[in-house]
Amino acid sequence: MSSDAPSGPESSGPLEVLTFGRSGVDIYPQQVGVGLEDVETFGKYLGGSTANVAVAAARLGRRTAIITGVGNDPFGRFVRRALRDLSVDDRYVVVNNAYATPVTFCEIFPPDDFPLYFYRKPTAPDMQISPDDIDFDAVRDTGLMWLSVTGLSEEPSRESHHAVLEARARKPHRQAQDGEFTVLDLDYRPMFWANPAAATEQVQQILGQVTVAVGNREECEVAVGETVPDRAADALLDAGVELAIVKQGPRGVLAKTRTERVESPPFPVRPMNGLGAGDSFGGSLCHGLLAGWPLEKVLRNANAAGAIVASRLECSTAMPTEAEIDLLVAGGDPNAELADTLAQHFGSEPVPAQAAGAR
Repeated sequence: MSSDAPSGPESSGPLEVLTFGRSGVDIYPQQVGVGLEDVETFGKYLGGSTANVAVAAARLGRRTAIITGVGNDPFGRFVRRALRDLSVDDRYVVVNNAYATPVTFCEIFPPDDFPLYFYRKPTAPDMQISPDDIDFDAVRDTGLMWLSVTGLSEEPSRESHHAVLEARARKPHRQAQDGEFTVLDLDYRPMFWANPAAATEQVQQILGQVTVAVGNREECEVAVGETVPDRAADALLDAGVELAIVKQGPRGVLAKTRTERVESPPFPVRPMNGLGAGDSFGGSLCHGLLAGWPLEKVLRNANAAGAIVASRLECSTAMPTEAEIDLLVAGGDPNAELADTLAQHFGSEPVPAQAAGAR
């Protein structure tokens, strides 16, 4: 395996956000409200949760990179090019000669049904990252390290995630109050695990090594056995995190530290495709934490970022700018210029607006 290739956009200074995990190609239907068997045309986009988070943070001006793997194939070349085009440094993308770049299809049934179909068997290059593939100086030096629970689901990715956490722990100043963050996305996807208990075992081994944990109620149940938002946040804090964030879908988001509790309501939008909302939320979360904003503003802007992507068709290329987030927060419509395009996808049957809950 190798990572020899152009490293992407030029940047000055150390990385601000480094993500580690899944990347691939999203194949999204251009027709909404029909099954894949009836779709006539598709669009091809950069995909994978951690890739999308990196793109979302880069869209907000952060110097970002990703540790991931792709196949030595056309889709792998597409992933690397798309990362660079979207201002994510791809120097830590490992090219794997044994396995193909994964592809993911989805169906789009607004407002809240978006089935996913993963094509990544027997495994995928992003799960084959070994400790030898990782630049641990970059891991130690980045302001915010973003990890996903999915990366713990198989070896050697699991060993590599533990190695990254050890490297972060050995850094003298890694606490949130020092402006350094290690974030764990509780991103639980059943298709990657034998059962929920297997995921619970892995998550509970590392919660004490991260500063921030973020997930929805179902993911919190897997992580700490709680679905009631306040109890889930408290359980995450008891496990050792410094900031616990629980997404509540149409009820917004709850965040707690040991001294602060903040709830942020959702933004009403006309949902198109909710699959990228959580990743957009994550990228904005990275931006707000690094900016040192009050927790209320961090959550408000992250909610707005998630809502914007939920109102658009694609994920990576739909990530909002800071100006678009500010516009929605102020009561404007960041999709005003996209009205004709969105109307084509929705067709003649309007879908009622609702609060978009970031996954």
